[in-house]
Amino acid sequence: MAMQKIGSLFLLLALLGLWLVQPSSGQNRRYQQFLRQHVDPSSEGGDSTYCNQMMHRRRMTEPRCKPVNSFIHEDIWNINSICRTTDIRCKNGQMNCHEGIMKTTDCRVTGGSTSPNCRYRAMTRTRHVVIACEDLLPVHFDR
Repeated sequence: MAMQKIGSLFLLLALLGLWLVQPSSGQNRRYQQFLRQHVDPSSEGGDSTYCNQMMHRRRMTEPRCKPVNSFIHEDIWNINSICRTTDIRCKNGQMNCHEGIMKTTDCRVTGGSTSPNCRYRAMTRTRHVVIACEDLLPVHFDR
């Protein structure tokens, strides 16, 4: 009986801790969108087939073909750690960007593609990336 109470207390404290560190709903939405659009740790990337499938699967082919998108092939802990590096200037002039080296697949729409049957070219490589962060969470792939 005592062990059951201790277990229940531990669960309650763990849930309370998670609630206290939750990002704001607006920030959480931006972080979740960043994950959906840019993070694929389970893959090494690939060719045009990879881009065509992922862009469609991640809902970036409607209502129009997203012209360019990059997928990062690192675990989320490595990606989040970029937010702890020195601030640098983003393309929009803000100073909440950070850089690191990551394995990526860059997908670029091919000429003549129309939604929802978008077609993409792929380039997989390890390169510098720049990511905007809010409260130590990535929210925008800057370049």
